Amino acid sequence: MKAGPDQSVVSVAARNAAPSSARADAAVAVEVHDVTVAYHRKPVLWDVDICIPAERLVAIVGPNGAGKSTLLKAILGLVPVASGTVSIFGRPLREVRKLVGYVPQRESVDWDFPIDALGVVLMGSYGRLGWFRWPGRTEHARAIECLSRVGMADFAARQIGQLSGGQQQRVFLARALMQDARLYLMDEPFAGVDAATEQAIVEVLRQLRSVGKTVVTVHHDLQSVEAYFDHVVLMNTRLIAAGPMNEVFTNANLQRTYGGRLTLLDEAAEAVKRAAP
Repeated sequence: MKAGPDQSVVSVAARNAAPSSARADAAVAVEVHDVTVAYHRKPVLWDVDICIPAERLVAIVGPNGAGKSTLLKAILGLVPVASGTVSIFGRPLREVRKLVGYVPQRESVDWDFPIDALGVVLMGSYGRLGWFRWPGRTEHARAIECLSRVGMADFAARQIGQLSGGQQQRVFLARALMQDARLYLMDEPFAGVDAATEQAIVEVLRQLRSVGKTVVTVHHDLQSVEAYFDHVVLMNTRLIAAGPMNEVFTNANLQRTYGGRLTLLDEAAEAVKRAAP
C-alpha cells in the first residue's frame, strides 16, 4: 500500500466533521469509570477507570485472560456491566453508536456464512442507511473503494470462507472503514495474519489517525507495540497503567502487568531471534 494520506479518507472526514459545539469534548474519545464485569460471579474486569484520548492509536495490552476483549465489549455494550459507566465522546453509546466501528476477533465469526467479500463490506453501511433502505450504487462504489484500500478489490466476489485468514481480516477492516466511524475498536486485528497484511493494516490505521480518527486495538505482540501505537493501556483484570507510550510502556509497568510471565516472553522472543536466518 502507498504511504501518505489517503485523499478519499480526508474528504470523508471533512464531510462528516462535527460543528465546534459538538466537538467540545473531542479530547477524550472513551471514558470508562469504575467498570466491573463478571462472568458467573467471577470478575473479569474490576473497577477499571480509563480515559482514552481522541485521535490516537491506542493499544490494550495484557496477558491472556486479562479482560482486554471484555473491555472492548463493555465499551460496545456487548456484555452486561455489573457496575460503572462508559461514555464515548462524552455521551452514552446509544447516542453515538453510528460513530463507532468494530472489528471482532476472527474466531468469533461464522466463516461458512454464504456471503462474499463485497457483501461483508456493505454491511458496514447498514447503520447509516437503517433497516428499510438497501445499499445502492453509491454504497457499492464506496465498498469497492474500501476493499481497494486494504488490497482486496480483486476478491470482492469471493465467498468469505474461501479467503485466507489475513484476507478475511482485511475484509473486516474494510467493513469497519465503510462505517466511516470516528472511533474504531479492533480485537486483535493482527492475530494470525502474514507480514504483508500486518503492514497493510498498520498503514490504514495511521491514515485513520491522520484524519482525526481514534483507533483502540487489543494487541498481544509486545515486540511491535511501540512501533505501531502512540498510547497504551496495560491491564490484568484491573488497570495497571495507561498513557502515552514513552511514559507508560516501561519495564516496571510490564512486570506489574505480566509478573513472572514477562521473563518467559522475553526468553521466547530471544529464541525466535536466534533461530531466524
